[in-house]
Amino acid sequence: WYPDGCGNIGADYHLLCDTEKAWGIVLESLAAAGILITIFLICSLFFLICKVQDNSKRHMISVYFFFLLGTLGVFGLTFAFIIKLNDRTRPTRFFLFGVIFALCFSCLLTHACNLNKLVRGRKPFSWRVLLLLLVSFALVQVVISIEYLVTMLVNQREVFLTMSREDTNKDFVMLLIYVLFLMALTFLVSMFTFCGPYKSWKRHGAHIFVTVLFSIAIWVVWITMLIKGNTDLDKITWDDPVVAIALVSNGWIFLIMYIVPEICFLTAPLKLEDYPPENDFCQPKFIKQATGVDNRAYTQDEIVQATRKDLKVIN
Repeated sequence: WYPDGCGNIGADYHLLCDTEKAWGIVLESLAAAGILITIFLICSLFFLICKVQDNSKRHMISVYFFFLLGTLGVFGLTFAFIIKLNDRTRPTRFFLFGVIFALCFSCLLTHACNLNKLVRGRKPFSWRVLLLLLVSFALVQVVISIEYLVTMLVNQREVFLTMSREDTNKDFVMLLIYVLFLMALTFLVSMFTFCGPYKSWKRHGAHIFVTVLFSIAIWVVWITMLIKGNTDLDKITWDDPVVAIALVSNGWIFLIMYIVPEICFLTAPLKLEDYPPENDFCQPKFIKQATGVDNRAYTQDEIVQATRKDLKVIN
């Protein structure tokens, strides 16, 4: 027997096509749409690189790129929760969920740290330092996930693959403690971006603040439902839908609240009031050229004076 809309496929994949349990089809449609938009934004980012005049924003392009890769992973991981839990999807869920979100929140935290310097008129991080911070933040969760999977699959493989529902959910949430720490730290650091004399950069801090605020709300709901809510309501079958909904919702929050506004402002014209008068570390090339044109008269005077001195020496 196969559900309506499904052909000759395994029972683990029925939710991908079952028209009676439409939540799987709805979520995979939203996830697929998110994947297409994310790929389009990645292509747009490469197209806009040469049009960015502000060095501070140009250095952030690599961070945006990794954030989009993480968002792409969030939407792609949704399918692992629509497909039923089995020997293949269990390790995928346990490893990728934390790593992907750690990458996304590491990008947000790195950006927030950079903004804290810009709103106070200080020199921002170089793109190398930004990448180093990003990788350092995300690498911790990679190590945690690898250690957990190696331990469970090598030493306790049978226990891991036959864990009860309650133990699976608890281990899954415990594995995400570092991601929760990253989320809280990013939220705190983003609040400090509202303090500083250079107001234009605060708009970018607001993007991060709102994104993390909505993400925290989503995570509180899905963790509560997964650990206690579904059990109290006697809705054990809601475990996978709850996490899948959280993934899709968080992915769209990342797109709408953060990356789309950031890309829209990426090529915005530079305002000199965004930077301290004595610092030109972020001014685009055409401004530096204009400054050179303004000082051309002084340069010509210096040349004339030097020529007169040479003539006196010869005479």
